[in-house]
Amino acid sequence: MTPMEKMHRQMADRHPVAGYYREADCKTDDLLALLARKTVARDVPHASDIIKNVPVYAGDRLRELQGNPQARHAVMAEWAQVMMEGAGVLVIAGAYDDGTVIDAATAEYAGIIADEKAANGIAADHFATAGANDRIWNSLQKLCLRAPDVFARYFGNPVIDMVCEAWLGPNYQMTAQVNLVRPGGQAQQAHRDYHLGFQTVDECEKYPAHVHHLSPVLTLQGAVAHCDMPVESGPTLLLPFSQSYAEGYLAWRRQDFRDLFHARHIQLPLKKGDALFFNPALFHAAGTNFSADIQRMANLLQVSSAYGRAMEAIDRTAMCKALYPVLQATLQAGNVGQDGLNAAIAACAEGYSFPTNLDIDPPIGGLAPETQNRLFHRALAENMTSAQFENALSAQQARQKP
Repeated sequence: MTPMEKMHRQMADRHPVAGYYREADCKTDDLLALLARKTVARDVPHASDIIKNVPVYAGDRLRELQGNPQARHAVMAEWAQVMMEGAGVLVIAGAYDDGTVIDAATAEYAGIIADEKAANGIAADHFATAGANDRIWNSLQKLCLRAPDVFARYFGNPVIDMVCEAWLGPNYQMTAQVNLVRPGGQAQQAHRDYHLGFQTVDECEKYPAHVHHLSPVLTLQGAVAHCDMPVESGPTLLLPFSQSYAEGYLAWRRQDFRDLFHARHIQLPLKKGDALFFNPALFHAAGTNFSADIQRMANLLQVSSAYGRAMEAIDRTAMCKALYPVLQATLQAGNVGQDGLNAAIAACAEGYSFPTNLDIDPPIGGLAPETQNRLFHRALAENMTSAQFENALSAQQARQKP
């Protein structure tokens, strides 16, 4: 039985309601038991170093492997084990061997930040107060359209491709968001990331346990350092091995777990051109920038599995417009129960907030914008006319377009 299988068996044994996790069942002692593990050299034979349980890989050595498929796959298999059953995080030192590529991208991103601030002011942010940093949503597309030559050099990085494929397989989908934290910028709250990490506790409890196990393998989190990041500049706070705590999507908001995170987290200094990658279920948070003059800039890579797609292309907005007057009349006549109403809307409306355009559809009041499904329910509750509902749908759809 593998360590992950043992962990799943232990988790199942603790839960009287088979197949579901509950926030009330989360115990810091269970997480502490997982944090007691260590990363040892025999588990990461391709690593050049191990720092605070985090394996560090030399970019130069990885570039040498690109022409050797067998050696490349051996490293990728090792990374998958690190992400799933090991520390949950790894560093690639010198992921970029040419600093001019980073400098060119940094200059373009600085121009985008200046242009957007002049046009739009301060943008909303996940997990941090708006204005505490500078954020570029969808820095991937913006860099490509603004400077395709820089994009080609920056994202044409076989080492980055290698780690993305190691966790997600081929045909992954790249997204990116630049985060620039000025001196004095405060730390984020400890959290887990997309997908389930962006849902409320109530929503997370509705998903069966196996979905909690599945969510981390649908995305990969990464960060490319655009400047040297000594610890005083606030590089990411990390809790190695915490991705193995199955109930973590329910636990991270609890104060006892946040206290544990702040007592046990680590930080690793990074150099310009280094890259950090981690399982999105790892407890983590951007740190406080205690430096006097370091503008800490990272390009946050959020990479998605190719398989997170529906089989058919469906115009759910058109369906919602057609269904709304029918359900409204049926509801007013008392001819439908709440369960039937919920099921009909679930079959018709988009139930997920993403993908969206976070520049104009920010997660105000939470971590995710309103879904089409929730808008449908809200329209019925507010007794919107069909015309009002259609206008609301159109406005929502417009906010989601890039």
